[in-house]
Amino acid sequence: MDERVASAIAHWAPRFTTNGVTVADFERITGGLDDWADWCGAWSAVASEHEALGREALAAEHLISAGQHLSRAAVYYHFAKFVFVEDLDQMREAHGHAVRCLTDALPHLSPPGRRIEIGFEGAKLIGVLRLPAGHGPHPAVLLLSGLDSAKEEQKSVEETFLERGIATFTVDGPGQGEAEYDLPIRGDWSQPGKALLDALGAEPDIDESRLAVWGVSLGGYYAPRVAAAVGDRVRACVALAGPYDFGDCWDGLPLLTRQTFQIRSGAGSDEEAHRIASTLSMDGSAGAIQAPLLIVFGRKDRLIPWQHAERLAAEAGGEVELLMLEDGNHGCANLAPRHRPYTADWVAERLR
Repeated sequence: MDERVASAIAHWAPRFTTNGVTVADFERITGGLDDWADWCGAWSAVASEHEALGREALAAEHLISAGQHLSRAAVYYHFAKFVFVEDLDQMREAHGHAVRCLTDALPHLSPPGRRIEIGFEGAKLIGVLRLPAGHGPHPAVLLLSGLDSAKEEQKSVEETFLERGIATFTVDGPGQGEAEYDLPIRGDWSQPGKALLDALGAEPDIDESRLAVWGVSLGGYYAPRVAAAVGDRVRACVALAGPYDFGDCWDGLPLLTRQTFQIRSGAGSDEEAHRIASTLSMDGSAGAIQAPLLIVFGRKDRLIPWQHAERLAAEAGGEVELLMLEDGNHGCANLAPRHRPYTADWVAERLR
């Protein structure tokens, strides 16, 4: 097996099945996959099966089924492209399918979602807003993805908050998803964070006085950077598996991760990418975090050393809780029941 295929499976298998891929499909896609060049095509082929089911359900006006099938197809297309920077045209085609499937699914989800486009630095940041049942205005959480994730992947995370009466605003920031082609990754998230919170707070069904921010992986770095920049504008912050200093992790990262970061940061070489990665640091910012901060981390994270979580906890300026899961992998996707409900309850208590 190609070492890149083996690396993707070894590092992220629980993430795939936790975030919407059936175990049978995961085994079917990866079981006979030996060459990394075939990764995107293999995932896209099975994604197209779920998309076809969704299109058939739409035509028959079976709208609940359509939403379920199309949102699942979006996840599969997303995993087709998530670190597939070997063939950018093929990657972008899969991404286009992911975006269209999610967009078409949104009105038929329970609760439904709505696409929001935000002008930013001559480009656009795209988000999906979902409101819980009942009358607003609702508290809300801004959901930030990582290097290789995007809004198409976060449906299961959204539902954990929605079930507790919290609206979700899942976004593609600079270097992510729909924004990755126009806006490179950046270390300073103060301006993107403020623009996203402005858009969220302007929604009539959202209570601007009860906002939280959550992030996973690099999003687990972006979320505390946003909290540090906006002061008491957010009332809770969750950092899941985020680095304190991404540059310090560089030499231990999988090749796929380094190549993806190079492309999405606009770097011309591995060395330049490493320099940019070193700008993603909480040094000098952690002490400005005023909002209560929950740090969730896995001791067996093979991408980001667990000591990064302890350093952030030691330097954050306000109330801090560190939930260290001894057997957790990167993102703790292998232990989702151990942290997702707890995280949602923790946020709900602070937005009550």
